[in-house]
Amino acid sequence: MSLIGTEVKPFGAKAFHNGEFIDVTEENFKGKWSVVCFYPADFTFVCPTELEDLQNEYATLKELGVEVYSVSTDTHFTHKAWHDHSETIGKIKYIMIGDPSQKISRNFDVLNEEEGLADRGTFVIDPDGIIQTVEINAGGIGRDASTLVNKIKAAQYVRNNPGEVCPAKWQEGAATLKPSLDLVGKI
Repeated sequence: MSLIGTEVKPFGAKAFHNGEFIDVTEENFKGKWSVVCFYPADFTFVCPTELEDLQNEYATLKELGVEVYSVSTDTHFTHKAWHDHSETIGKIKYIMIGDPSQKISRNFDVLNEEEGLADRGTFVIDPDGIIQTVEINAGGIGRDASTLVNKIKAAQYVRNNPGEVCPAKWQEGAATLKPSLDLVGKI
């Protein structure tokens, strides 16, 4: 079953954020746009490149009213240790959620049960706590945060402009489509 259009399931977790440990629940995803970025594990190889890329887009995402949450099955203590010992991860300003119970990873259907690790999953959640986009990559394939920015702009546009849709490669300010009987077969 697809998670698109479903509400984020309840959870509670500890996270590392800006030098502190904080509590995070599904309620944090309501009232603003959110990105939840799952990755397999701290102290690995592809993961820090993705998390740094996400940090490089963080200011742009914040301007769009988006909060970012990274999640792995490591603990919040492990996130702090990684943050303190990696120059790359030390740059991160967004929230790093620990999911040692694997509940969040299961809720988002990204848990690799055999390994006990999360797959590379990215979710865009609207201010109502509803999942709008899902991207899941194999372990060896890193993600590009710049494409995430464009997806969020499209999702925000569609939410704010009922009856319009964004075509492939849509960029902010470009033409959209208004689905109707007259448009069928003319694209």
